[in-house]
Amino acid sequence: MSALNALFDASPDWLAHTLANASSELTPALSRLPDGTEFVRPTVGVLELTPAAIHSNPNLEALIISAGVHGNETAPIEVLNQLVNELFAGEWTLACPLLLILGNPPAMVAGERFIDVNMNRLFAGAHTRDEYRGLPEAGRASELEQLCREFARKHSGLALNHYDLHTAIRPSLREKFALYPFVEGREVPSDQCRFLLEAQVETLLLQHKAGTTFSSFTSSDLGAESFTVELGKVRPFGQNDLSRFAGIRDALRRRFRGEPAPGQSFDTRRLTVFEVVHEILNTGKEFHFHIPDDVANFTEYEPGTVIWEDGETCYRVGEAPEAIVFPNREVPVGQRVGLMIRAKRA
Repeated sequence: MSALNALFDASPDWLAHTLANASSELTPALSRLPDGTEFVRPTVGVLELTPAAIHSNPNLEALIISAGVHGNETAPIEVLNQLVNELFAGEWTLACPLLLILGNPPAMVAGERFIDVNMNRLFAGAHTRDEYRGLPEAGRASELEQLCREFARKHSGLALNHYDLHTAIRPSLREKFALYPFVEGREVPSDQCRFLLEAQVETLLLQHKAGTTFSSFTSSDLGAESFTVELGKVRPFGQNDLSRFAGIRDALRRRFRGEPAPGQSFDTRRLTVFEVVHEILNTGKEFHFHIPDDVANFTEYEPGTVIWEDGETCYRVGEAPEAIVFPNREVPVGQRVGLMIRAKRA
């Protein structure tokens, strides 16, 4: 039996197997490539890869790469599946341990962002809250946390990195951008900035407080250098122009192979870094949000522009222009309506 068949049964590849077994409880499976690389499929949509002992890990790192935490964000899923297919075909050799995750298989099958609840708000233990009890997405978030903990423990002597890959429904004036989870006292390493530029991501938003996203969990709980990476527009499976995702595909392949960073210099000054200057919260029934529903991420507003108000507060843009990201007026009282951000001064 080939290594592929041992993991994916009659399915032609990892993605097809995941979609065919989206809601199944599978027995873990193990297989090896001819060069000794070990594949473990601990559960549906997850692969743990360990290179053969004869292969060095020159970058001394272990990588967690996730996609499909929102099921309709298909392009990064297809990118990861392509890289797995290349490895099975013997086109290149794995040099570092990998944990590859397709986050929400039932939502992938449905072509929806989620089934019951946004899974990217259920990490860092949020899945234990009473309102999420018994929901399949809460169970999946708990399962993924445990798999990541085990992976981190197994490779504790290596630098741990996590890239959670997404695409967006909302238009963005900056198509590709990354979010760096907040950890007290931490700054973005220059090699991570160069990797983002290599992946054709030229915008970085620094988060201002701890969150419950997947990348927030791995950074806060596991000490990983983690990023949520937004790579373009949501489209159904088979309708993505994967040439638009060549940057992240090639940059990840280079890391998987343990190759050094490209010879050309990626000047980190090309990376525009934003920081949060104000978090907009729905304060209640008198809350009025003055931003159009269809506004693009990174739309900029001039000083003095009224962004929101209620019976007690009126928020206006300060002395310098501010841009908005993630605007969403349809959130419950107390939750985030959007973020006002500004380019970080050097």
